[in-house]
Amino acid sequence: MKKHLNQLLLTKDISLAKELLKNQPYDIAKEMKNISHEDQVNLIEYLPVEKGAKVFSYLTPEEQYRIFVNLSAEKAKLILTDQSIDDLVDIVLAIHPHQAEKLMKILSEDCQQKIRDLMIFPPETAGSLMTSDYIAARESWLVKDTLLHIRKIGAGVESISYIYALDSFGRLNGIVSIRELLLAEDDKALSTIMTPDVISVHVELDQQEAVQQLTNYNLSAIPVTTMDDRMIGIITFDDAMDVFEEEATEDIHKLGGSAPLDKPYLETSIWHIYRKRIGWLLLLFIAEAYTGTVLRHYEETLEHVIALAFFVPLLIGTGGNTGTQVVTTLVRSLALKELKFTDLFRVMQKEVLAGTLLGLTLGIAALIRAYTLGVGTEIAQVVAITGICIVIWSSIVASVLPLILNKLKLDPAVVSGPFITTLVDGTGLILYFTIANMLLDI
Repeated sequence: MKKHLNQLLLTKDISLAKELLKNQPYDIAKEMKNISHEDQVNLIEYLPVEKGAKVFSYLTPEEQYRIFVNLSAEKAKLILTDQSIDDLVDIVLAIHPHQAEKLMKILSEDCQQKIRDLMIFPPETAGSLMTSDYIAARESWLVKDTLLHIRKIGAGVESISYIYALDSFGRLNGIVSIRELLLAEDDKALSTIMTPDVISVHVELDQQEAVQQLTNYNLSAIPVTTMDDRMIGIITFDDAMDVFEEEATEDIHKLGGSAPLDKPYLETSIWHIYRKRIGWLLLLFIAEAYTGTVLRHYEETLEHVIALAFFVPLLIGTGGNTGTQVVTTLVRSLALKELKFTDLFRVMQKEVLAGTLLGLTLGIAALIRAYTLGVGTEIAQVVAITGICIVIWSSIVASVLPLILNKLKLDPAVVSGPFITTLVDGTGLILYFTIANMLLDI
């Protein structure tokens, strides 16, 4: 593909585009990121409108606008009008208002109004994610009338997986799949073949919960309704996948102790990366500082038995690793709605039992390690017992915090690996030196 793309840009021979057109739009868009901005504009100009529009849809809103302003007026209009309404909303929201105004003037009045209607919904809601490109029909219509309606307006609709049957007030009363419609007799009314129990989401529902509903019921699109059941849009499967990717990326960044990036990594400036990370690092630095206070408090213990210091990194590292494992598992389960706050004690019980087994195993490993260092039986026992206690304690802390934060409507991903590690470090040291004082009679 790279060879054909370069030949097309070098020779401007449109016949070479035939080979390029055999590639998927996503692959062409991906390859476009490796060429200059001028060549990106030229490529979209050379490609047929339908293919160019599909390639265009795989670019970021910022990339789309930079290409759009350099396209010929005719090509720009054709490319834009071929985009889905929700994709156009994403572009308008991502660019400067003056740029958005310039873009809107190219579109038809009807398209402009649809964009404005979608922009009124708050971010992160089902309304902000939906598109108004769908096919609805009166429940009293016959199958043959519905098929004529689809042929008339279907070309401009993003998804035609389902036909939504509405009453005279626009309320959603049923749903008919394309398969059911095609197999039904022409003179049957939609009301006789539709499924009346429709899975839908409210327009103000959180977008993550909305797409979870879509995937739970294995739908390719889910209708969005108002409080009085009037249908105003749909959320398509591809938009749902975008939300899952965005949410998963955000959780991974938070679990790593960093604020999520707003753009792809290679497009993010060093200064922006610095600003996203420094807040967390300073917070963790301040929190970690109390481990020094703990060590200072037990300075006399360390002076009496200097060998205890050999195992500090091992023990607090084990506690942090255990907590990170638990938090990662629970945060993902919460995101998938597998857990709720009422499961707190069941989760604690499960993690305490698992932590006990893990602690015993790691305690034996710590005992063996202590013996290999030749520190003596008493210190080896202290290290082994502390290892067991730290793993169990870390499991308890890591199992409780995500569920509590989720109950308080806070993102449980903020209980990240570094945060749990920092919390367990200090408390683990207190456990270590307390056990040492008791067993060694210091």
